[in-house]
Amino acid sequence: MAKAGAFDFDGQPKLFGHPVGLFILFFTELWERFSFFGMRGILVLFLVAQTTGNNPGFGWDNQEALALYGWYTMLAYLAAIPGGLWAGRRLGQRRSVLAGGLLLCLGYGLLVVDTVAAFYAGLAFIILGVGCLKPNITGMVGALYPAGDDQRDIGFTIFYIGINAGAFLSTLAIGWVAVRIDWHLGFGLAGLGMVAGQLVYIFGQRYLRGVGERPEPESPGRVGALFSKLFSHRTPFFVVALFALGALVLVSAGKPGFGIIAAFLGLLAGLAITLYQESGPLERDRLLAVFFTLILVAAFWGAFEQAGGLMNLYAQQKTDRMLAGFELPAPWFQSLNPLYIMIFGTPVGLAWLWWKKQGREVSSLFKIALGTIVLGLGFFFMAGAAAEFEAKGESAMYWLVLAYLLVTLGELFASPVALSFITKLSPARYSSLALSFYFAAVGLGHKLAGALGEAAQHIGDFTIFTGIAAGCILVGILTLLLLAPLKRMAHGADGLPGSHFEEQEGFELADQPEAEEEWATKKKGL
Repeated sequence: MAKAGAFDFDGQPKLFGHPVGLFILFFTELWERFSFFGMRGILVLFLVAQTTGNNPGFGWDNQEALALYGWYTMLAYLAAIPGGLWAGRRLGQRRSVLAGGLLLCLGYGLLVVDTVAAFYAGLAFIILGVGCLKPNITGMVGALYPAGDDQRDIGFTIFYIGINAGAFLSTLAIGWVAVRIDWHLGFGLAGLGMVAGQLVYIFGQRYLRGVGERPEPESPGRVGALFSKLFSHRTPFFVVALFALGALVLVSAGKPGFGIIAAFLGLLAGLAITLYQESGPLERDRLLAVFFTLILVAAFWGAFEQAGGLMNLYAQQKTDRMLAGFELPAPWFQSLNPLYIMIFGTPVGLAWLWWKKQGREVSSLFKIALGTIVLGLGFFFMAGAAAEFEAKGESAMYWLVLAYLLVTLGELFASPVALSFITKLSPARYSSLALSFYFAAVGLGHKLAGALGEAAQHIGDFTIFTGIAAGCILVGILTLLLLAPLKRMAHGADGLPGSHFEEQEGFELADQPEAEEEWATKKKGL
C-alpha cells in the first residue's frame, strides 16, 4: 500500500488545527454518503410502487424487491475487495477515490432515466464506484497525520460526523422528493450530491498531494503464493471442489446467482484452510477466533440491514405515519439511525471508558456479543409492531422509533470494533486477505438480510422479526459463554495498537496490519 511519506505534514495549511485535506475528504464523504443512503432509502419503495399514477415505479412485489436489494447491497460490499486490492497494488488510493466518484456520478445519472436497462446499468456503475471509493478514502484520512499525532483520532471523529450527517440529511431530502414528487428526481438528487462531492474532491487535490499516491509496482507477494498453494494441499482443494460441485448443481437448477455465491464461498473456505495450514501455533489460535468473529459479523449485518429492506417496506405499507395531520414519508425513518449515532456515539464511548476504569470486561468480543444482543432486542419491537398490525390492520410508528434506537445502540457497541479486532488477530503478512474475509462476511450478511426479508413474505413479519430477535440474542449469549476460550485463542490481540480506521458502518478499511508490524518490531528492539 502507498505510504504517506511524500506528504508534507508541517507545510500543509491548517483549518481548526487540522490539515485542510481532512475537510476535503470530509465533504467528499458527506456527499457520497448523502447519495448512497438516500438511494438506499428509496430503492425498494421505488421497486414496489405501482406502475400507474402520478409517480409510477416498477410494480414489483415485495419478494422481488427484497431479493434485488440483497444482491445489490451484497455486491457493493464485495466490490470493495478488488477495489481495495487494486488501489493498494496499482492505482493508489487517491486516484481510486477519483475513479470511484466518477463511476458513482454516472451510475446515479443513469437511474434518472426511466428505463429498465438504464436502471440496471446504473446499479452496476454504483456498485463499481462504491468498490473503488469506500475502501480507500478512509485510509487517506489517516495518512494526513504523522504517526503518534494525537490529532489523528479527533480527525477521524470529524470525518465520521460527515458520514452520519450525510446519511441523516439524505433520507430526509431525497426521501421527500422521491415519494412526494418523482422517484427519478430522487435518484437525480442523489446524483447531484455525488457531483458536489466529486467537485470538492477534484478542486481539493492540491491539499492531498502525497496522500494515497500510486504505489511502486510489486510482485503478487504472499497472498499470490497462498493462492498457488490452494491447489497443492489436499484438504483445501477438496473443499473448493465440493463447493464447485454444489455451484454447478445450483446453476443447472436455474439459480446461477447462488451458484456464483457457492463458488465464491468455496474459494474463501479453501483460502482460509490454506492460511491456517501455513500458520504457526499462535497464529492458528488467532485465526480460529477470526473465523468465529466473521460468523458473528455476517449474522449481525444479516439482522441490521433489515433497515433498508423489510423495515423500510413495513414503514411504507403497514405503519400509521400520520403526525399532527401530516403523513411522514416512509424513507424518513431511515434517518433515525444516523441521528441516533450522532446523539449517542459519544455517550456510548464514554460509557465504555467508565466501564473499563471499573476493571470490568471491555474486550472486543464482549462488545460485539453485547451489541448483537441489543440489536436482537430491537427486533422484539418490530415483532410488537407486526402483532399490532395483525390485530388492527396498521401499527403505530413508535414501534419503529424504538426498534431503530436499539438497533443503532447495538451497532455502536459492535461495529466500531469488529474490523479492528479482525485485523489485530490476522497475520500481518496477509492483511489484504483478512480485509477480503471481512468484506465478504459483511456482504454475505447483506444477502442474508435480503433472504430473510423474502422469507417474511411467506411466513409473516411477526415470525421473521421474532426469529431475528431470538437468533441474535442466542448468538450473543453463545459468544459470551465462549468468551474465555476465545480470548485465550486471541493471545492478547486486544492489546495491540488500536486501528485508526474503526468503522461506524462496517465499511472502512484499516491500516492495522502495518501498525502491528511496527509494534512488533519495536518490541523486539530491532
